[in-house]
Amino acid sequence: MNEQIKLDIVFSACPHDCPSTCALEIERLDSKTIGRVRGAKDQNYTAGVVCAKVGRYAERVHHPDRLKYPLRRVGPKGAGEFERISWDEALDIVAAKMLEAEARHGPEAVWPYYYAGTMGLLQRDGINRLRHAKNYSGMHATFCSALSSAGFMAGAGKLAGPDPREMAKSDLVIIWGTNPVHTQVNVMTHVARARKERGARLVVIDVYQNATMKQADMALCLKPGTDAALACALMHILFRDGHADHDYLEKYTDCPKDLEAHVASRGPEWASEITGLPVEDIETLARWIGETPKSFFRLGYGFTRSRNGAISMHAASCVPAVTGAWLHEGGGAFHTNGGIFRTKKTLIEGNDVRDPSVRILDMSRIGAVLNGDKSDIGDGPPVDVLFIQNTNPVSVAPDQMRVLEGFVREDLFVCVHEQFMTETAKYADIVLPATMFLEHDDIYQGGGHQFLQPGPKVIDAPGECRSNHDVICDLAKRVGAQHPGFEMNEREILDTTLQDSGKGTWDELEEIKWLDCQPDFDEAHYINGFGWPDGKFRFRPEWSKLPLPNMGTVGPIGSIPRLPDFWDVIELETKEHPFRMATSPARSFLNSSFNETPSSLKREGRPEVMIHPDDAAELSIEEGDRVQLGNERGKVILHAVIFEGVRRGVLIVEGIFPNDAHEDGIGINALTGADAAAPYGGAAFHDNRVWIRSYKTA
Repeated sequence: MNEQIKLDIVFSACPHDCPSTCALEIERLDSKTIGRVRGAKDQNYTAGVVCAKVGRYAERVHHPDRLKYPLRRVGPKGAGEFERISWDEALDIVAAKMLEAEARHGPEAVWPYYYAGTMGLLQRDGINRLRHAKNYSGMHATFCSALSSAGFMAGAGKLAGPDPREMAKSDLVIIWGTNPVHTQVNVMTHVARARKERGARLVVIDVYQNATMKQADMALCLKPGTDAALACALMHILFRDGHADHDYLEKYTDCPKDLEAHVASRGPEWASEITGLPVEDIETLARWIGETPKSFFRLGYGFTRSRNGAISMHAASCVPAVTGAWLHEGGGAFHTNGGIFRTKKTLIEGNDVRDPSVRILDMSRIGAVLNGDKSDIGDGPPVDVLFIQNTNPVSVAPDQMRVLEGFVREDLFVCVHEQFMTETAKYADIVLPATMFLEHDDIYQGGGHQFLQPGPKVIDAPGECRSNHDVICDLAKRVGAQHPGFEMNEREILDTTLQDSGKGTWDELEEIKWLDCQPDFDEAHYINGFGWPDGKFRFRPEWSKLPLPNMGTVGPIGSIPRLPDFWDVIELETKEHPFRMATSPARSFLNSSFNETPSSLKREGRPEVMIHPDDAAELSIEEGDRVQLGNERGKVILHAVIFEGVRRGVLIVEGIFPNDAHEDGIGINALTGADAAAPYGGAAFHDNRVWIRSYKTA
């Protein structure tokens, strides 16, 4: 009776929308049940560390509110009134609606819509195989990385950089525009090693005193959307004080003399006026960078979610090019390793049958699309059928009131394949229950690191849940879609994809558990040249010609500065809207994932807004008061947190709570704009002007 039970430990990879893509060790208690989830110790990026919300994943997998059976709406849209039906009946209804829309308006009347609820290559992207096989409307993915990718690509020419494990070998780590304590905790593991073993300094640049800033040797809290001004001032000082590496600049960059002349008028005093940072802090940071060859710039996504976000990313990435930090192990700039994997997803996505003439719709503009705005849908048909996997647009899409207006259309048929009854699922006509990552097979690439990892099925799904791949294949048969991928099971399609990509077989990957795809030093540090034909880093990029998936240039692209500069196109405060608001990530949520789990909800409490004490005093707002935020797009009710760690005139709202966590059922994205940012689109989630007032006087 005293014999210790040996735990069955299985391996997987975290599927969520996070650059860490942690390698996981999972306690399997039986064929349907898991226990604790831990970071894999043997994978040297994860290094045994995982965020608390994933460590408690059992409460999500075994949540009593998981969807388990197909449902048909029987009440008004949004009321959440459904009846259980069979899978065959549900799929027959969905397929019939797709075929009816196609017969009436053509295939572009159907819009398969998805995002990063899972980052698995098959379960996330397989929806595109159905899209391409049927010529359904395309989707331009703009929620997350459209702006940041454009900004980094503009200079480096490739979405890759130094081995992120090199942070542990750096003497100065600059975390710019991201809060890894909340969003990718493994970054802090490697930073901690550098500080302990090398005495490295940590600099954090962000718009409020967040959890990562609290650990910094220097914490720079600037005004939202002003990052490029700081970058220009840093380059001004580096040139001024003799810290520019002119030999490197001549060999590896396109126009160093033009850049030096350009930033000569953009000194620390100029930047201080724009950013709100003290001149002495800008000078100190520039000196640290100039005196530290091994300076590692960890460039995040958050500071690019602004109308000038791509230009800010480019400007920040220019700084290590001025010093030649790329030459050193532990130096350079890293944003994402997405460009190193070279996975051939033709079979997964059906790219071999894609018709490039089919229209592409912007996912961030879903409200306008569903309301038939001609600037969005063009001369094509209205969207009559929406098929959704892996995302929750009624909560997470910008301009929420317009999105809701579209979803209540009586002539719009919506099918949602989901794990929980999300806000979006409540507006669906058919709801299908989806598997979670431990209940199906997939492979994962780490945007924040270099590992390709398998995620094998390790437990059975509850009820009648089906994987995304299985549902896509079943629908394909009913609507007459033809492609070899529809005839293959998960392991067959993954095995073929790996072999086509030169990465072995599924069985081999499952055996080794993770495949290190990191290029050698010379490639990762661009010693052999940057990703442009001439090998030169671009200080003067051609913004309209970046080799990125897009639907054409948008926004005021013609007025983008030719060289790095502060581009004044952000939503600045006005008399009517005297505050600027950013919607930053909460530690216990990930977009709208985990906002259904008890421990995450308990930790985060309720929707709150951080406001500076002096601003609160002027508005007679006290700690815990109910307040209302608003602008021309909508109004939201929250509770006030008086916090000295925000700047005056700036409001911070962390996390995406369920809409019904707000008193009036309206979530924070009612205040965010859906206007497409230059050069290729992207939502400016952190770039909003608002008013705030006590709810008593709202």
